[in-house]
Amino acid sequence: MGEIVSFQAIVRGRVQGVGFRHFARQRAQAHGVSGFVRNLPDGAVEVHAEGAPEALSAFESDVRLGPSFGRVDEAVVTAIRARGFRAFEIR
Repeated sequence: MGEIVSFQAIVRGRVQGVGFRHFARQRAQAHGVSGFVRNLPDGAVEVHAEGAPEALSAFESDVRLGPSFGRVDEAVVTAIRARGFRAFEIR
C-alpha cells in the first residue's frame, strides 16, 4: 500500500442545500478517497479526506470547485493525520 495523506477542509459559500455533500461523496468515490463530509451549524461544510497523494490532490480541486448549483467562496484546507477511514460517507 502506498503513502496515505489526509486533510480537513472547511468550505464556505453557498454549500448547504445545493447537493454539496452528495457531490463530495461522488467525487471522493471516483478518486478512491475515504473520509466524510458534513454540514456545520454556521452554514459551512466540513470535509475529512484521506487517500493517495495524487487522488487527494484531485479531490481537493473538486471540493474547491463544488457542485454546479453551489458556490465555493473559501476552502480552508489543513493537513491532518489519517484516521483509517474505509469509505467516504455523508454525516
